Amino acid sequence: MMIEINNLNKYYPLGKEKFHALKDVNVAVEKGEMVSIEGPSGAGKSTLLHIIGLLDGFDKGSYLLNGVDMKNLNDTKASRIRNEEIGFVMQDFSLINQKTVLFNVMLPLLFSKTPYSKIKGMAEDALESVGIYDQKTKKVNQLSGGQKQRVAIARAIVTNPSVILADEPTGALDSGTSRQIMELLQEINRRDNITMMIVTHNKLVSEYCGRTIYMLDGQIEQDREV
Repeated sequence: MMIEINNLNKYYPLGKEKFHALKDVNVAVEKGEMVSIEGPSGAGKSTLLHIIGLLDGFDKGSYLLNGVDMKNLNDTKASRIRNEEIGFVMQDFSLINQKTVLFNVMLPLLFSKTPYSKIKGMAEDALESVGIYDQKTKKVNQLSGGQKQRVAIARAIVTNPSVILADEPTGALDSGTSRQIMELLQEINRRDNITMMIVTHNKLVSEYCGRTIYMLDGQIEQDREV
């Protein structure tokens, strides 16, 4: 099992009280699955995604990634796993607008053990695979929303991660562009067998996923194959 979460609990301080954000969550995701996570605002979707992506910790339970326990990792180990094993795609793209497309995609490799001589070629290959190689010398702020998300996806796959975590990847896009982005993510999932977990409010997104997890009030209400 690639992602294995058992009885996961997460609390946040709320004044003198604690907010119970995740309540005994259990999730198992196999290599190559493409899973959507749905639910209303405040259901715990992004919290779960942030824990899986090692952007946040948890209070009780267990989380294993590729069989390795993610509890109590130090910052160095967590950073290394995030950089090598996990790709992120966000609603706001999280790109450096004043830098070129190529620089943005090269960035994760600059923080890895990749030989410098290979970095540019790997970034160009990633851009080619998402259909935006011809934009590589442009600055990000010159691109459309759909182009920016393609750059973000290229950056996410450039390290050949085990899993891509996407938080509302179509949230800033129109329906036509949203379909193009989801078709691209589906193609990458099938071609490279990269596991994908996608938080969304958009039913269109779930159409492209083989499985949907529905969350409510910090719990998983439904987990079904599509």
